Amino acid sequence: MSAVLEEALKIVSTTDVDPQETEEWLAALEGVMANEGSERAHYLLEKLIEFARINGSHHPFSANTPYLNTIPVDQQARIPGEQEIEHKIRSYTRWNAVAMVLRAGKDTNVGGHIASFASAATLYDVGYNHFWHAPSEKHGGDLVFVQGHSSPGIYSRAFLLGRLTEAQLDNFRQEVDGCGLSSYPHPWLMPDFWQFPTVSMGLGPIMAIYQARFMKYIQSRHIVQTEGRKVWAFLGDGETDEPESLGAIGMAGRERLENLVFVINCNLQRLDGPVRGNGKIIQELESEFRGAGWNVIKIVWGSRWDAILARDKHGLLMKRMMEVLDGEYQTYKSKDGAYAREHFFNTPELKEMVADYSDEEIWALNRGGHDPHKIYAAFYAATHHKGQPTVILAKTIKGYGMGEAGQATNITHQQKKMPLEALKKFRDQFKLPLSDEQIVDVPYLKFEDGSKELEYMRTRRMDLGGYLPQRRQKAASLQVPQLSAFDSLLKATNEGREISTTMAFVRALNVLLKDQVLGDRIVPIVPDESRTFGMEGLFRQIGIWNQEGQKYVPQDSDQLMFYKESQTGQILQEGINEAGGMCDWIAAATSYSAHGEQMVPFYIFYSMFGFQRIGDLAWSAGDMRARGFLIGGTAGRTTLNGEGLQHEDGHSLVWASSIPNCLPYDPTFAYELAVIIQNGLYRMVQQQEDVYYYLTVMNENYAHPAMPDGVEQDILKGMYAFRRGMDSNMPRVQLLGSGAIFNEVIAASELLKSDWGVESDLWSCPSFTQLAREGVSVERYNLLHPTQTQQESHVTKCLKDTDGPVIAATDYIRTYAEQIRPFVRSRYVVLGTDGYGRSDTRKKLRHFFEIDRYWVTIAALKALADDGIFSASKVSEAIAKYNFDPNKPNPMTV
Repeated sequence: MSAVLEEALKIVSTTDVDPQETEEWLAALEGVMANEGSERAHYLLEKLIEFARINGSHHPFSANTPYLNTIPVDQQARIPGEQEIEHKIRSYTRWNAVAMVLRAGKDTNVGGHIASFASAATLYDVGYNHFWHAPSEKHGGDLVFVQGHSSPGIYSRAFLLGRLTEAQLDNFRQEVDGCGLSSYPHPWLMPDFWQFPTVSMGLGPIMAIYQARFMKYIQSRHIVQTEGRKVWAFLGDGETDEPESLGAIGMAGRERLENLVFVINCNLQRLDGPVRGNGKIIQELESEFRGAGWNVIKIVWGSRWDAILARDKHGLLMKRMMEVLDGEYQTYKSKDGAYAREHFFNTPELKEMVADYSDEEIWALNRGGHDPHKIYAAFYAATHHKGQPTVILAKTIKGYGMGEAGQATNITHQQKKMPLEALKKFRDQFKLPLSDEQIVDVPYLKFEDGSKELEYMRTRRMDLGGYLPQRRQKAASLQVPQLSAFDSLLKATNEGREISTTMAFVRALNVLLKDQVLGDRIVPIVPDESRTFGMEGLFRQIGIWNQEGQKYVPQDSDQLMFYKESQTGQILQEGINEAGGMCDWIAAATSYSAHGEQMVPFYIFYSMFGFQRIGDLAWSAGDMRARGFLIGGTAGRTTLNGEGLQHEDGHSLVWASSIPNCLPYDPTFAYELAVIIQNGLYRMVQQQEDVYYYLTVMNENYAHPAMPDGVEQDILKGMYAFRRGMDSNMPRVQLLGSGAIFNEVIAASELLKSDWGVESDLWSCPSFTQLAREGVSVERYNLLHPTQTQQESHVTKCLKDTDGPVIAATDYIRTYAEQIRPFVRSRYVVLGTDGYGRSDTRKKLRHFFEIDRYWVTIAALKALADDGIFSASKVSEAIAKYNFDPNKPNPMTV
């Protein structure tokens, strides 16, 4: 009996009812492994499990493997290149990353992070030297999501390559005066360098998953050849607590995204302390990812452990590695070799294994995430794996090399300074050419032109297509259809015909799908509401994309608009998954940069579950310079009438206004929608401006008029004259509105005239936000040019030669229309839907929120009275006439 088999029998003997039978089974398995290999043994075990389940035994299996490296030593791919040179490059990179943060903190309080990159430096170095392709004629380029807190290390490497200057490094986190470097990956601020913003933790992983799937989509649809390209996402083990980090891993497994690699830096620490002090995060993540259908590769132990593990004939060391908790592993690496000998090798048998090791040699036993040989083997296996996404769980030390200044300590994430003695130890550990006198100034290190190190770095990158990170800013411009292509939307609806703006949008989408240039590049995205938005007709027309096609006969196959999935389908249908839909949209909206091909995504969602639910992703989209259309369907607090508090949107336009390059609009009529969409296409696709649009659409049906002559530019500015009152002898008011409530404003103008002899000018305001932005810009110009002719805002110009107070009503909270108050020179009254939503009819809801035609009328009369133009008693008369209750509860407070 072998020693291994003997030890295995000891472990099970206490509960074994038939030890002899157990010995026979284990001996048989040992023989298979010895003679035919572990793959054959695994196959036989799987067949045994299958047989047992067929015959009624349904015991669950464990998704975990031992706390060891997944790839055996004899199966490791050998790392190529000059390892001494790579180690020196890595050491210089480490130092410069530290120097950046320390130098920035000398004269400022801008801070920075040292410990995260210190733990991940080798992971990045192996990738940049051996795996990650830049876009070139031979390769479309890999997409690398850099963990945000590691940005100093990425800048440091770029500096060594001559891509960044010393002045730029000295301006880390100091961007206002120019020549600065962003704190984290920010494409908006460094548009030719960073591709993906990742420091809002959790967003990088989920965006990476959908980028990988979108690569499959554009290849299936013959837009871009993406075969051989990978998406690499770096994240921390603490970051996996964010729901977005793991929320879509099941989809990645289901879709078999073999072009996706997660690298989780398992330094066992988050911001304040251990990730799982009482557990083992690597084992936990292994179970979650394997259960989701991923290929899991663990690199727990470095090469210096190989000899000791080879001595572990009875599995005692393997058992000890498994029983030690993460909180203890953290403590070991904050101490020394003597402490590790005493507390980790805590039995006579374990101590005997390292009896010939000094304390220094025990201390030098490395973790897998710091060993380039183990990392290369894992990366190589990941790039060659088929049929599954891969996650690499790399065990590291947070603050590696920082010594007492922060290595493996709870304070290490916030550590932004290192005392002189700690810097000297760092220098000595990484053999840096700095004297005691030099180190005081924390100078940057670089390689001279012509040096073997610099030539090696550049050669490795040129062999992989060029420098990374890098970002394309433009793709080939595409011609977009003229406004006349949407002619049916510019005309009045036929007499008696009523449609919603949602229906108008679907018509516009159909126009674009038929366009010879853009048709194939339109990407409709829905979370699971196609029928709600009247889009089910597109199922058969363009199909829902599925890389496997449709392997079943759909239940409604005998109907005209049956549910059709196709390998070349155009719709991305995400189920009940707003974050996934938004990540789809981001992938398509940045395709011009990631793939060099423009796509035009339209993501249609319930507006309440848009910006409110995925606001962080919307902000990241702005940072990524995304281009496309977000469509907030059934928008407005009273328009989606039956859904109540949780569904009714009264604020998405306000949220959208917070994103500088998001252009929000609330159109009322089909022609407004057509003008905005056509202009958006022109700006984003033809002119390639880095903006995106948020359009609200409603499901309320009403008649749509023809577009008045010459209003196109004013629609885009956000306000135009819809209709002027003809009677100049009457008192006059200016009535403003947007969305479905503009129809109430129009009705109010008729009540004012027929019931009270008050004339109105009607102004449609598709975007109070665009009006406010332009107004603020004008104010700023005037502030800085006091001696020049003072400009006027568009709002001021529109209302300049009008009479009477101004009343605005929308289906959104008052803040939305309040944005233009500084530019209205007359009395300005705003009605809105502040407060929680309610379930009821539109008529009752609009009265409850005090935005219907009667409330607009009362507000206009009261404003006239306040201006001394109308009798206050007449306002009381109007209140009585319309059966208003003066004691009605305030919707803001009930």
